[in-house]
This record gives sequence, C-alpha cells and structure tokens, in this order.
Amino acid sequence: MKKFLRVIGKIFATLILLGVIATLVAVWAYRDIPAEVLEKKYANSASRFMNVAGVRVHYRDEGQPDGPAIVLLHANFASLLGWDPWVEALQDKYRVIRFDMTSHGLTGPDSSGDYTMPRTIEIAEKFIAAMNLDKFTFAGTSMGGTVAIHYTSRHPERINNLILLSPGSLEGREQKKRGDVPDSAYILKYIMPRAIPEFMLSTGVADAENLDQTLVNRWYDLWRREGQREAQLDRLRQYKPGDLESVLANIETPVLLLWGEENTTAKFEQAEEFLELLENASSIDFISYPGVGHMAVQEAGAEIAIDVRAYLEGSLDPSYRITYGDHREP
Repeated sequence: MKKFLRVIGKIFATLILLGVIATLVAVWAYRDIPAEVLEKKYANSASRFMNVAGVRVHYRDEGQPDGPAIVLLHANFASLLGWDPWVEALQDKYRVIRFDMTSHGLTGPDSSGDYTMPRTIEIAEKFIAAMNLDKFTFAGTSMGGTVAIHYTSRHPERINNLILLSPGSLEGREQKKRGDVPDSAYILKYIMPRAIPEFMLSTGVADAENLDQTLVNRWYDLWRREGQREAQLDRLRQYKPGDLESVLANIETPVLLLWGEENTTAKFEQAEEFLELLENASSIDFISYPGVGHMAVQEAGAEIAIDVRAYLEGSLDPSYRITYGDHREP
C-alpha cells in the first residue's frame, strides 16, 4: 500500500511539474511584444505620434494637404491600418487623417486607465483640434462610428458629412444588457492564443474560408503590444455607448449609412432603427452590401470606398437617398 501511494505521489508530482512547465511555455509563447518592435514593423513614413491629453497617439495624415479633409476612425479591436483601401481611393484628391484609439494599434494603453466613452471622445476632440481642421467629413465603423456620432452631435458646425459603416452603437447598447466582462477574462493578459483574433475576424466576415491570414497575424501582433490586452479588457468593462436615441436625434448633418447585409454583430436589421433615429439629418443616403459582414472595411474596403468617393463628389446614385415616409426596408 505504501509503495502504491509513493507511486501515485510521484505521478501527481510529475503531473504538477509538467503543468508548471506547460504554463511557463505558454506564457513565454504568448508574451507581450515591446512597443518599439511593433512600431518598426507597422509604422511607415506617414506615421506620426502626438501627445494628446497625456496619450501618445499614433496617426497618419495623408493625401492632399489643401484638399477636403476626411477623418477615419476604426472599429473596436482594430487599428488605423484597416483603412488602407479608403486611403488608396481618396488620397489623390482628399486629405485623409486616421488615428489609433487608446488600447488599439500603435497608440496602446492610456496611463489614466480611463477607457470610457467620454474619455474616448475627449481624446478625439483634442486630436482633431490639434490637426487644425476647419470643416471635415467624419467616417467611423463599429465603435469608431459611435465616437463619430457623439462628436458630430457635439460639434455640428465642424462636420460636412457623417459616414457610418456598420456602426456598432446599438449593438454596444445591447452588449451592456448582457452583462459585464468577468474577472476570469483577464487571463488573456498572460496567455493570448492566435485563435482568438482569428475567431473574432472569422465571425465578423461573411466569407470566413477566405479570411486573409496576414490580417489575422497583424491583429495578433497588435493585441500583444505591452499592456494592450489589459487595456482592451478595461475598455470593454467600462464601455457605455451613451444615450444614443437623443444623440442620433440631434444629428442634422448629411449622413451616409453603409451596412453589410451579412452582419451578425451589429445586425443588419438595426439599420432600420438607425434610419428612424436619424430622422433630423438634413439628408440620408443608405447603401447595403450583400455578402459582407461586420468587418466591412477588411472584407470589402475597396468596393465601399468607390461609393464613398461618389458620395463625397455628389455623384452617388440618387436611388440611395432616403425620403422619410417612403424609405426602403433594409
């Protein structure tokens, strides 16, 4: 019996040792990437960094310095790099400005630890003020669309057009009803499998089989920036989209609303509610895209950019214009 217990004890000791080794290997494999390493890999000659409200913000200011300005704001979990197709389509005529929000891209964590919507809007306001813009078009996708909506409501005199691509505002409202981020999620600070960003991207596009693995690698790299995952979890925990009904009703700016019909995150059916809430906008053009999911910038960025340019130049097909009392069902 004693011999049996000694054998069992050795087996358990071996299992514990193997578990410790496996944990150490996992922590090493999924370790953080220093900010300077990521900057060497993902910054380019157009990349700039600016101190905004105590945050070192990564941004790019491209195209024609004297052209009409458009500011692009990315989705949650993404970065300014996703806008490359739009920059390519617009930079010959327009001044195209984009920046990484805190807890994203090469901007990284906010030392204040504040990732609430008011703080996010404050940074956007101060960044835009520092860029010396007079009037401009504000385009945002998903959470970036929520920030653009709040900014436009607060500064209508600054906005020529508001462009919303699969805005996640209403989905964010529903997310808070479903509950908070559990403490257990913070294990991602230490162990971050590549499968997680791959899963998020594959569920955000309509055609997961053709998901670009280069995109997955980029997301995986940027998520492993020092402090990024904890910051992002803090953002999710602190996130409240605000009183969207009142804010959207306050929008009087011309709006271009774009939505992927296969969007299962900010569901396509939400477009109808958006159209109703935007009833005070001076004009609304609405385009839906068959076979496109929530990650529309990544999935069909070049295609959508053609419509955006047509809209900005006043040559968009007039059938996309919404008339209240006679607007199309999405």
